[in-house]
Amino acid sequence: MFRWLQNHPRFLEWAYDHTQRLFIWLQPLLAWVGYGRVQSILLVGEELSKKALFDCRLCGQCILHATGMTCPMTCPKNLRNGPCGGVRANGHCEVIPDMTCVWVEAYERAQKMGVHGRDLYLIQPPVNRRLQGTSAWVNMLTGIDQINPPGWIAISEVSVQGDG
Repeated sequence: MFRWLQNHPRFLEWAYDHTQRLFIWLQPLLAWVGYGRVQSILLVGEELSKKALFDCRLCGQCILHATGMTCPMTCPKNLRNGPCGGVRANGHCEVIPDMTCVWVEAYERAQKMGVHGRDLYLIQPPVNRRLQGTSAWVNMLTGIDQINPPGWIAISEVSVQGDG
């Protein structure tokens, strides 16, 4: 059942969009209650739903909507912006040969999605390990999921200077 849902991601995309709208609508209330209090409740919900559906690793920076409803953190190399150079000719992983490459699945599933199918081509921020085990919804609402980990510089922050 779960595999079928993953391979037919339109419903999951619809559910994501509606859940996101709900949380954005509830944001003033959640901020008033306190994100710290809400964190544990939402994390339980994320564990129960996303772990069962997507083998979620609770990275705290969920990008399922941008990866064809495929969790990139299930990649043995934790790659968040596409496959490594070692994808086998049969579409399987170079590290775990019996496993289909997460990014091959993400690409195939993104083709079946609506609006978010194009999000596969967006560059995602690197994983911030400090967010591991926290609620991705709270992190999305506070914007912390878009902050680069310490030591990383975003492409937009790098200035290219000519020879003059």
